[in-house]
Amino acid sequence: MTATRVLVCDPSPAYGESLARFLGAGEELEVVGVCASGEEAVDQLRRLTPELVTIDLELVGMGSTRAIEALMRTRPVPIVIVGKGVGRGSLPTAEGLAAGAVEAVPKALLRVDEPDGPAAVALRHRLRRLARNGLKGGPVTPTEEQAGGPTRVIGICASAGGPAALEVVLAGLPGDFPLPVLVVQHITSGFMDGLVRRLGHLSALPVRTAADGQRVAPGVWFPPDDTHLVLAPSMRLGLDAETVVGPHRPSGDLLLESMALAAGTGAAAVVLTGMGRDGARGVEAVLRAGGITIAQDEPSSAVFGMPRAAAEAGASSVLPLTKIAPALTRLARAGVPW
Repeated sequence: MTATRVLVCDPSPAYGESLARFLGAGEELEVVGVCASGEEAVDQLRRLTPELVTIDLELVGMGSTRAIEALMRTRPVPIVIVGKGVGRGSLPTAEGLAAGAVEAVPKALLRVDEPDGPAAVALRHRLRRLARNGLKGGPVTPTEEQAGGPTRVIGICASAGGPAALEVVLAGLPGDFPLPVLVVQHITSGFMDGLVRRLGHLSALPVRTAADGQRVAPGVWFPPDDTHLVLAPSMRLGLDAETVVGPHRPSGDLLLESMALAAGTGAAAVVLTGMGRDGARGVEAVLRAGGITIAQDEPSSAVFGMPRAAAEAGASSVLPLTKIAPALTRLARAGVPW
């Protein structure tokens, strides 16, 4: 395995070196440079050609937002914000993401003194995935064990109009449906538990809230309120209440990209009604991994934003809402949804 080349930019030389050792502790990443300002980062970007850059929110000189913009003008590369003030509602974080950063990670989550811990391993794996996928998503290569296998997991993303659409899809799946169904629904904080309970009454399948680290099993799984849901290569569920990936938590893209990496050709993605483009990047990842993707059609969508973006990303099929559950049932039983 060739290590991914990383450039670290942090105003504290001591923390920058600690972060470099932390990131370079495994085989996934190779830190090729450490710098303290945006000006240095631009110079080292030209000389060292890293595949990924980490950048702090509190840079001196041109500042973090202008540094991100300058890096993107010089040579577009995936940039991850690593900062103390990272979080929802953080204006510097929002500005950094708008300037071109692909993800933001709070420093509080990084135990740089525990480079071999499970959180450290997971972070290095995620950064390597971001670098491999690039800015628009590069190839995700299934492992030999994943290639050519049957569908193992289904991921569903929805936003505006999603609860009603999920009622139709989940109610249409039989009680003996053999695959786990992982669901991302954009919903106002405080309402996720009620949605899970309502769908549990309407579905023949158990509908539950996921727990961090549990092995994925048949049934329908939602993340807790305001939390990302991902699938690890060990086929265990992961939860993340801190990372900022675009405007939504949970993120459909994050779920589907993790499924592509974990399950390869065994991943199936469904994008239902909703505003915006969440899920489109994940659909691309699932397609590159050899999985199957479905988008809800326009006439049956309350908002044809997310499904349109998924269709434009190359979704395998665009189906009316009432046809999606039968397609998933055929996929689970016969290996193809049509």
